[in-house]
This record gives sequence, structure tokens and C-alpha cells, in this order.
Amino acid sequence: MEAYFDNSATTKVFDCVKDIVVKTMTEDYGNAASKHTKGVEAERYIREARSVIAKSLKVQEKEIVFTSGGSESNNMALIGGAMANRRRGGHIISTNVEHSSVYNTLGFLQEQGFEITYLPVDSQGHISLSQLRESLRPDTILVSVMYVNNEVGSVEPVEEIGKIIKENQSQALFHVDAIQAYGKYEIRPKRQGIDLLSVSGHKLHGPKGVGFLYIRKEINLPAFVHGGAQESNRRAGTENVPGIVGMGKAAELAHKRMRMESRKIRYLRDYLAYRILQEIEDVVMTGSRRYRLANNASFCFKGITGEAAAILLDTQGICVSSGSACSTGSLEDSHVLTAIGIESEWAQGAIRITLGAENTKEEMDYVAEKIKMVVKDMRGH
Repeated sequence: MEAYFDNSATTKVFDCVKDIVVKTMTEDYGNAASKHTKGVEAERYIREARSVIAKSLKVQEKEIVFTSGGSESNNMALIGGAMANRRRGGHIISTNVEHSSVYNTLGFLQEQGFEITYLPVDSQGHISLSQLRESLRPDTILVSVMYVNNEVGSVEPVEEIGKIIKENQSQALFHVDAIQAYGKYEIRPKRQGIDLLSVSGHKLHGPKGVGFLYIRKEINLPAFVHGGAQESNRRAGTENVPGIVGMGKAAELAHKRMRMESRKIRYLRDYLAYRILQEIEDVVMTGSRRYRLANNASFCFKGITGEAAAILLDTQGICVSSGSACSTGSLEDSHVLTAIGIESEWAQGAIRITLGAENTKEEMDYVAEKIKMVVKDMRGH
């Protein structure tokens, strides 16, 4: 049996998404900047995708800027937001469990003279709202907090965070990395006080190499890529029509199926977690118990190496991750697991299991049995 359980790293493209991507690559392949029939058709495809995405967030179409993916969206939001507001101050607030595309970008901004405050999290992966409130200063220009943690699945109280920012430092921009959340939660930037929101297409059964950044219309970010006038002069370059159209289709499907799919996946996740926690010794489930992404089941097994376990499971047809796909191969403990207080002898045995729409209960039983076998073999008993 083959069982794919690495959906937080990437997802399988839906067939209908594949079909529209192929069509816009082989039939309707015009450049959206061209004025002939194929160019006008390509521009229409982009306009329709932008409309679908804007409606999913209840925002205006002009507030959606297409990018090459989540990392570019995060870079654009953080660097653009910081540079645009530098005259107001140089203080930025984030957390110590962010994705590398935020964490390393903040490191770059620190080198440019910005001061970064990293809020700690508790053992569940949540920040303290009172600590956020106390950290806001008159010179705070940007706050960046991820909606859902990519490793342990903990969901931050985004609306409460937005309210605190707007009540205590209204000039500060609020950026949310929603790459793991979009298509799984009802996100309303206007209501939640979000100014900038990053999304990636391949996390919701769309193609790789495409994403978008929501930019509240009152915010004037500088262009991140210079050249032509594409994306309302905010990101130059010929638009990736197949990618944009595919992401738009995937977004439409994700929001139609959101509630039903979430219930199904949560049931399977809880069933798998119950089996693993009941049938294997010396294992803990990491992340939030209550406020957790439905498809995430992340564990730490004492006495094994997660990366080696993932390789052994792969020989059994099972795809899992030993942590974030962006940090695989690192010999250091996950900064997320360290932040939530997991000791090294446990953190080294991290395995992240993330379910998708096509997983079945039969696969849950299969992966539970194979994990039991691998852990037993690696422990030598």
C-alpha cells in the first residue's frame, strides 16, 4: 500500500486543477499583456481567478497580488512593510516559531537596522496575548504572526491579535502567514484586522510556484520586483497564467469542501493519534490539543531519529516528514520543538503526519502498524 501523509509540505493537484493548467499551457497560452485574442483571453483567466480568491476572503480584487509562492509573499510583506514604514519606527514583533521564510527574512531586516522582538510560545505553541500587548511600542511598525504552525499545527488567535494591535498601536501593520490555513479556515482580513496575508497554491491542491499576497488597499507597499506594470505596478514580470488559474480553481474547491472535509480529516487524525498514543510507549503528541489544524498529527518518539524513521517508512510506501519540509536535513533540533519545550532526546524523534482529502481509515491502520514496527526496530526491542 502507498499512503501519502505529507500534505503540509505539498498536496496532490486535483484533476480539474490539472486540466485547467494544461489547457492554459497548451491551448489558451497567451501573454496577458498582449492585446490580441489569446492575450485578452489570458487576462480574463487571471481576472476570474483573482475574483474567486477575493470573494473567498471578502476583500476587493485589487487587494490581491499574485506571486511565485508563499516565501515570496512573506518576503514582500515583511520587507515591503518594514521599508514603507521606516520613518515611523524600526521595531518589529514576531514569534519564535515562524516558518523559515519569515524567520530568515526578519534576520535580514535585523541586519538592516530593524529591532526584532520574538515572542515566546507556551507548550501548546501559542503566544501570550498579554505579552504581545506589553511588547507593542510607539515605534512598532509591523507585527507578523503565522495563522497555523507548519510543524505542530497550533492555531494562533489571529482575530484577538489583530484587535490588540489596532487598539494599542493602530499604525503598526499586521501580517499573517496563512500558508497552512487558507482553504481550511474562514479567513476575513477586514474583520480580523489583518493588513497583509500570505498564501501558497500548492498547499491546497493547486500547482507549485504560485501564491498571492493580500494587501489592504490603504497600504502602499513598494514594488518588490521591478520591470513592467503587472499586478498594479506591485510585481513586475509576465504573469504565470497556468499557475494563477490553477490556484484559483483549487481555492474555489477548497472553500466549497471546507467544512465537510475538515470533519472527515479530523476524525481520521484523531483515530490515528489514539492508536499511536495507546499502542506505542514513550511518545508525545506535540502542539495544541484544542486549537489545532484538523489534518496535523505531529509526534516525538523517544529513542529514535525522526529522519531515519521517515526513510524506513518510505520503504513501506508511507510518506511522512521528520519536521518542516524546509528544514529537513538539518542536524539541529527543530526551533519550533525547542520553543515549546521539547527536550533534544525527544525532538530528535519528531515525525509529522499531515492528512489530505484522499486519505482513508484503512491507511490510518496501515501507517499505525508500520510506525509501531519501525519504532520497535529502531529501539531494538
